[in-house]
Amino acid sequence: MSASLQKPEMEAELRGSFIELRKALFRLNVKDASLLSTAQALLRWHDAHQFCSRSGQPTKKNVAGSKRVCPSNKIIYYPQMAPVVITLVSDGTRCLLARQSSFPKGMYSALAGFCDIGETLEEAVRREVAEEVGLEVERLHYSASQHWPFPNSSLMIACHAAVSPGQTEIQVNLRELEAAAWFSHDEVVMALKRNDPYTKQQNGTFPFWLPPKLAIAHQLIKEWVEKPTCPSLPA
Repeated sequence: MSASLQKPEMEAELRGSFIELRKALFRLNVKDASLLSTAQALLRWHDAHQFCSRSGQPTKKNVAGSKRVCPSNKIIYYPQMAPVVITLVSDGTRCLLARQSSFPKGMYSALAGFCDIGETLEEAVRREVAEEVGLEVERLHYSASQHWPFPNSSLMIACHAAVSPGQTEIQVNLRELEAAAWFSHDEVVMALKRNDPYTKQQNGTFPFWLPPKLAIAHQLIKEWVEKPTCPSLPA
């Protein structure tokens, strides 16, 4: 019997229901969420690397599941993560947040994009900000990092960036973003306090809300709220 046929039986037995893994992560504590995201990433990696890219022969995984080996040429494949920069831009008094069409209604987050081959983190931050909203970064500093299993395993590298207060006109790249805007300190504080962002307002729209606490974007935004000015460090 396939796993899909067992799903209703499992839900009935456990008196619960399955939800998307992306949503489940935000209902767990940090330890359990980390274990689940690591397991998801490893399962997807094994599924995508069943054959050797050079010989075309099936690869075999070790007992621990930490690598795969091609029996014909002994090439060893290890799980990899793609580096992604996620950047919260500020002009000193406001922060810039954006949304993609795939985001839940009303949710805005920091800018994010994959690092290109040969780029430094600083170069990736400058390029992504310029490409997505047409702004030039004056200075930036590193905040933290986080493994993220969606859509495939990524290493999210979080940074704060500052732009000149006199050059804040946004030019949204509609091929990558649905919208982007500057938000005041008070607006962001209110959004952080919002407990039920999925509830429509009386006018039929969804309120402005931010990524859940487990997401590194939430950490970036919270850091900015507590200290809105980006330190004067060279990029």
